[in-house]
Amino acid sequence: MDKKLIFLDIDGTLIFAMQPPSALAVEAVRGARNNGHRVFLCTGRSMPIIGKDILEIGFDGVIASGGGHVETEGKVLFDHVLSEETIQECLSVFHGQGMYCRIEGAEGIYTDPQMEELLQKEPSDAVSVELIRMEKELEAGIHIQLYERYPRKGAYKICFTATGMEAVKKTEKQLGDRFVYAVYPYRNSPVCLNGEIIPKEIGKGKGIELICKHYGTDLADTVAFGDGMNDFEMMETAGCSIAMGNACEEIKRVADHVCRSVQEDGIYHAFKGMGLI
Repeated sequence: MDKKLIFLDIDGTLIFAMQPPSALAVEAVRGARNNGHRVFLCTGRSMPIIGKDILEIGFDGVIASGGGHVETEGKVLFDHVLSEETIQECLSVFHGQGMYCRIEGAEGIYTDPQMEELLQKEPSDAVSVELIRMEKELEAGIHIQLYERYPRKGAYKICFTATGMEAVKKTEKQLGDRFVYAVYPYRNSPVCLNGEIIPKEIGKGKGIELICKHYGTDLADTVAFGDGMNDFEMMETAGCSIAMGNACEEIKRVADHVCRSVQEDGIYHAFKGMGLI
C-alpha cells in the first residue's frame, strides 16, 4: 500500500486516563514505522506535558498545543505563542463570568487555585477524557503551578472550567470571532464543563497540512485518529479519519470509520485491519 502519514491524538486515543501506553499501542506505532509509514502525535497537550513514556515509543514528529507547535525530525515547522496582551484579555473575559482558567506555556502549566478545587470536587466520568487527564495531572503534580507564578511571557493555550454553558456562551460572544471553542461536558451533568479555545488561524488540521507540505505528501495519504471535539478539524482535514469507539458522537459522525475504543486497543486493531502493520 502507499506509505501513509498517520496522526494520533493522545488522550482518549493513544492512551486512556493518563495510563501508560499499552503494549499493543506501542507495537502498532513501531510496526507502522518499520513498514515505512510515518507516525505523528497530534495533541492538545503542550510539549512540556507530553510524557516521556509516550515520546519513547518513537514518532516522526509532533503537532502540539492543538496546532500551536509543529515539529518533525527535530525541525520546528511552526510555533505560535499567544501574546501576553491576548492572554490577559481572555483571562479577564473568563474570570468576568466566574470561570476558572489554566494557561499552558513553554515553561509549564499555571492554574487558578479555584480550578483545582472544582476538579477535585467532581467525580470522574469516563466520557470526559480531558477532565480525567487534568485530574490525573493534579494528582501527579505534572508541571502545574499556581497562576501567581505565571511569568507573563505569553502562552500556547488557555483552558477553562465553568459550572454551566450559559457562562461559556457569554464569553464566546466576546472571543468567538478569533477563537474556536472546544467544550467537554460531563455526560449527564452540566455542573462542571471543561474546554479550551483555539485561535482560528491555527489548528490540528493546519498542522497536518504543514507536515504534508514538508514531506511532499498528498492529504489523501493521511490517516487521523481522534476522540474529542478538539480533533474535529483534524478529522475533516485527513484523507481518512477514524473515531475511537469511545469518541464523542460529534466526532463519530464526521469520521469515515469508527474503530474499537482506546481501552480495547482500537489503534492496534485499526492499524492491523488497514494493513499498516
